[in-house]
Amino acid sequence: MAAELQILGRAVKQAQYRQHRALDSALGAVGTTLAQWDALRAISRRPGASARELAVATFQSEQAFGTLAGRLVAQGQVERRPGRGRRIEHHLTSAGEETLQAGHRVADEVLGECFEPLTTGERETLLELLHRIGGEGIAEDVRRSEESHTGH
Repeated sequence: MAAELQILGRAVKQAQYRQHRALDSALGAVGTTLAQWDALRAISRRPGASARELAVATFQSEQAFGTLAGRLVAQGQVERRPGRGRRIEHHLTSAGEETLQAGHRVADEVLGECFEPLTTGERETLLELLHRIGGEGIAEDVRRSEESHTGH
């Protein structure tokens, strides 16, 4: 049983690694990286969020996110604004919004290829199973994704 669980864990990691490599490579064509596009996506979903909140959303340390956000500010894709107290809020610029949208098109294509071997029903089942083991984080991502595609 333990060996099966380790094999399952490795298979999930291998699929994720393959997707990340494909996404990072393809996103280069629109002038960004997977880490940068993921940060733009997180800022778009949480306008005005702090570096701490965005670090959690992008699975990074606060220091790593701060460095990444600094690069995005230097590229003119993100702006930082003072918030309440010492809080610094993050917002997309129009250039950041354009890069984000170009990244969405790339991600849809790459992920479509990655999940092509699965039927629609299998994809739904996989998402349900991952939601069950991944908890609320996946549910929140699904909710936000649906809202962004419907304009709410």
